[in-house]
Amino acid sequence: MGFKSNLSINMKHRIEQTEDRLVVGMKSNMTIQTIQQETGNLARQFMPRRGEVTSRIGEHVFSIQNYGTLQMKDMTPQTVFEKWVGVEVSNFDTVPEGMETFVLKAGTYVVFSFKGSMQEAPKARQFMFQEWLPKSKYQLDNRAHFEVLSED
Repeated sequence: MGFKSNLSINMKHRIEQTEDRLVVGMKSNMTIQTIQQETGNLARQFMPRRGEVTSRIGEHVFSIQNYGTLQMKDMTPQTVFEKWVGVEVSNFDTVPEGMETFVLKAGTYVVFSFKGSMQEAPKARQFMFQEWLPKSKYQLDNRAHFEVLSED
């Protein structure tokens, strides 16, 4: 089922129950104002080294925003949060030097399918948080937000 918004975004979604997902990657602190440039820098550091992660599951890459206990309504363009780029692993037995571990917590997630340009991504996020979520029966909690991306 897709939702058509006044933002001209047509995104399919599903509700999914997940178990904890283990991630090995790299993180950096950033703000909404710096996210585009800083995420690129972080990806340029991690992606050439992703093959060093020996317990990797699948070919996907995670882009994770960890806001901690901060409520989305309290965020400003200057609010600092953790941004991660990493891969899913079966265990944390071997973590390459310069990388860290993160656990994406189990729970109920809404999964939106989005295929488009990076320029369209902010419209998609706006649709999810300003249109879909307020009309749904769901509420945000304090778990990290993440995207599952193909390697390219």
